Amino acid sequence: MRNSLWMILLAALFAAGCDQTKKTPEAPRARLERNRLVFAADAPQLANIKSEVAAAGEPATLRVSGRLVWDEGRTVRVFPPFSGRVERILANRGDQVKPGQVLAVLASPEFGQAQADARRSGADFALAEKNLARLRELNAHGVAPRKDLQAAEADFVRAQSELQRAQKRISLYGGNEATVDQRFSLRSPIAGTVVERNINPGQELRSDLVLANAPAMFVITDPSRLWVQLDASESDLAHLQRGQTLRLQTSAYPGQSFPAKVEMVSDFIDPATRVIKVRASVDNRERKLKGEMFVTAQIDVGTEPGARVPAKAVFLAGDKYYAFTENAPGNYSRVEVKTGGSANGSIGVVSGLAPGQKVVVEGSLLLQRMANELAGD
Repeated sequence: MRNSLWMILLAALFAAGCDQTKKTPEAPRARLERNRLVFAADAPQLANIKSEVAAAGEPATLRVSGRLVWDEGRTVRVFPPFSGRVERILANRGDQVKPGQVLAVLASPEFGQAQADARRSGADFALAEKNLARLRELNAHGVAPRKDLQAAEADFVRAQSELQRAQKRISLYGGNEATVDQRFSLRSPIAGTVVERNINPGQELRSDLVLANAPAMFVITDPSRLWVQLDASESDLAHLQRGQTLRLQTSAYPGQSFPAKVEMVSDFIDPATRVIKVRASVDNRERKLKGEMFVTAQIDVGTEPGARVPAKAVFLAGDKYYAFTENAPGNYSRVEVKTGGSANGSIGVVSGLAPGQKVVVEGSLLLQRMANELAGD
């Protein structure tokens, strides 16, 4: 009797449990409607899905590396026109010089020869002038024949031409024929700053240093304006043109940029490096920028196409990129997208999304898994 009562009690408890199980509602499942994933309004999965509005593409910037060099239109490299030994150096690196200022003095036999040629030409001219005057007087009295007078006139013209040549040569280099001291003064042809000095006292110099590719004795420039030599790639060519304004940045001045203007875009591509040489100029009156400094040029090339979304909104499935858009609350569609550049946790979407669309930024992989499960049912 007791065993029968226990059996009845267990059966009642089991029936009550089954009835309770039937009363517990199942979590609502998503469904696929015309390639759209639709959830019920009270679906618990919605708590793990968040969406944001896709932003418009950001301003696109092209970055090209380069370096600063002296403006060759304001720079001169001084080489000695005569061979000789350095006696004195009167200018050093960093000095401000004026046109005609003496940079160094050389003891030069070659210059001494030029001085001697000028003095000899002066003496020859004086003699030819006196001889011509004498023959003219004799010819006027019928003593000297006409041919002697003509020869004297020819000698006078030759002596005059040689004197002018010798004097011009001496004056071109700042000397005169009054003395033969063999001391040549190397002078600055322009006003500027001495940025290089490559001579020492007692050094022997040759006049063929330019042909030997030796460094200049002095380099003088105006550093208030510099050139920017940029190395651009073929893909950058469409965004580069003469007269364009760009911004220069350097690690020496973080957060600061310097405006520059493009003056030349090369007409050929370097066959070895496959780069295009671009030259710009930058105002440097504050003297912050230095020659041979590395810089990065930033060029505004408009606004990037498409939209920009958080990088986690885009996922890779197979060999393609996708994102989920929110059509309405609980209603999502998967779209194929083509991506652009990424920066600071966001990524550009060239096609597949438009600015203003709501895109899923959290729960994309959950939606992808559920879509695959429902598609397989």
